[in-house]
Amino acid sequence: MSEKKTIDCLCAGIIVADHVCDPIDHIPVPGELVLTAGTRITIGGCAANVSVDLVKCGANAVISGVVGSDPLGEFSARFLEEAGVDTDHLLRTSERPTSTSFIINVRGDDRRFVHCVGTNDLFSPAKISRELIASAKVLYLGGYCISSIWPVEEVVELFRDARKAGTMTVLDVVIPAPGEYWSRIAPVLRETDVFLPNDDEARVVTGVSDPFEQAARFRSAGAREVIITCGERGLVAIGEEIVQRESFPVEYLDGTGSGDAFCAGYILGMLEQKPFLERLAMGSALGASCVRAPGATAGVFDRRELEEFLKQHPVQ
Repeated sequence: MSEKKTIDCLCAGIIVADHVCDPIDHIPVPGELVLTAGTRITIGGCAANVSVDLVKCGANAVISGVVGSDPLGEFSARFLEEAGVDTDHLLRTSERPTSTSFIINVRGDDRRFVHCVGTNDLFSPAKISRELIASAKVLYLGGYCISSIWPVEEVVELFRDARKAGTMTVLDVVIPAPGEYWSRIAPVLRETDVFLPNDDEARVVTGVSDPFEQAARFRSAGAREVIITCGERGLVAIGEEIVQRESFPVEYLDGTGSGDAFCAGYILGMLEQKPFLERLAMGSALGASCVRAPGATAGVFDRRELEEFLKQHPVQ
């Protein structure tokens, strides 16, 4: 890496204030009150989660995104600062409320989300300093497609400029509803080193259900490496090799943020120039650690815990 690259990862994209509950027995019927052991407001959103997870594991991270000048915006900024994330490039605005998600956890079932895009609509890839991009080893863009306002051309130019500066590009998406997304994603993949959707997102984008076929389509569109995460079923990846691996066995409490934790672990492996299989193992381990506690970052391993876990679970 160039000596001028002082930032391990520039995490750009969505920042969300999550309101999450401990698992409940069932979804309330109309008029019913269901008790939970606890609720909490915590950080969420792909860019925020990845930045926090990376710092936990000893890397440095800069966040680029937008929050409101409301109490939840102040909370989000403070959370990131206290976690050790560089927030010098975090923007604040009174034009929209801070993005929020209500996350309902039900035992034995997947999460339910109620989401407000809020200030994430105001994020602009074109306004990210090219000098800042050039000083980063990795540019991670998280939450692409959650907002229909981010212009495709700006995202393509952002990634193209990053690659010209020798910065590796990582793309992560959030697909809010069925629709046509290929025309927004395919042009960016030509400038993408690593693409990291989950299998549900990939199914909506490609129209196919098989993760191997999903990965092959994204790779044929230009992405250098494609990793399809499949929750408790593990992952499928196409890069230096074609890989299918199971998830690590951990006790599941809340899956919120597990995909972002995978991204952070994989990026950590990129920064350390680990082989492909080791990068996948680091991502899988960090993703698995996330599901042990409610919220997107609370359960994520620190570096010592990650190394100990991987020693106990060697790469297969």
